Amino acid sequence: MSTAGRHGRHTVVTGGAGFVGSHLCTTLLDQGYSVTCVDDYCTGSAANVAHLVDRPGFTVRRADVTKGLDITERMEMVFHLASPASPMDYLRLPVHTLETGSLGTRNALALAQRHGARFLLASTSEVYGNPLQHPQSENYWGNVNPVGPRSVYDEAKRFAEALTAAMASARGVNTAIVRLFNTYGPRMRSHDGRAVPTFVRQALAGQPLTVTGDGSQTRSLTYVDDTVEGILAMAHSDLAGPVNIGSDVEFTMAELADVIIELTSSRSHIEFVERPTDDPAVRRPDITLARGKLRWEPRTPVREGLERTITWFREHPEA
Repeated sequence: MSTAGRHGRHTVVTGGAGFVGSHLCTTLLDQGYSVTCVDDYCTGSAANVAHLVDRPGFTVRRADVTKGLDITERMEMVFHLASPASPMDYLRLPVHTLETGSLGTRNALALAQRHGARFLLASTSEVYGNPLQHPQSENYWGNVNPVGPRSVYDEAKRFAEALTAAMASARGVNTAIVRLFNTYGPRMRSHDGRAVPTFVRQALAGQPLTVTGDGSQTRSLTYVDDTVEGILAMAHSDLAGPVNIGSDVEFTMAELADVIIELTSSRSHIEFVERPTDDPAVRRPDITLARGKLRWEPRTPVREGLERTITWFREHPEA
């Protein structure tokens, strides 16, 4: 029996065993959808969806989206989240990152086209590069180094957006683009190189928190449940986007480190280390469009979200 036949409306989530993807799969199942999770586990993990494998309507396919998607069950939506997303991962997998953003996006779009499904691309705030506009609105074109070390991710997502827009205009595919800003929460990998899991891991171990540069660079943090709600609000809308999904509460990295030391009751201190090449100086979305058109905004205060995340890392030291 097909996945869709077992459990109602069918969706496909590429990158479904990743951090954000696994939370999206869970929420879709909770809302009565059947879900086919596609992942090659290059950065995702079977452990992220282990709690879902026995749920009716959930199917996992281990597959590389760059090689094609041959899913035959009728589907209502395709969520394309597949991509290495942390600097540590995309610097380790530069060509695969570019191919996932190009070939993988083409294959996911073709799948949606064959089934007349709505296609949602999870793009990123990294398309803005090291921004000269602050906060960043959707009409800002960005300041990206096309041959820098971060370009494999930045340009993969910029191409994915261009291809998605072209498939909508030239082929009539029903598409949507969201630009996700820094998301955090349970199921992040402690060694993936991003600030929140790195600081939490170091604080719980009593190690120095390694803040890059002088710590004045900023990020805007969105708890994963809020990010998933934003993705779904966009999927159920008639907007094409792009639409920013993120928090407009901005932290310096030094401030974030201090908060995590406090919440973990750690005796760690901050240690300043060399700042990576092309590391953005500021990052904060203008979410006027999401508030007005999607009636969405993040609801989880940063301290509350960090407390939940710290609790999860305490309970899952193997992460």
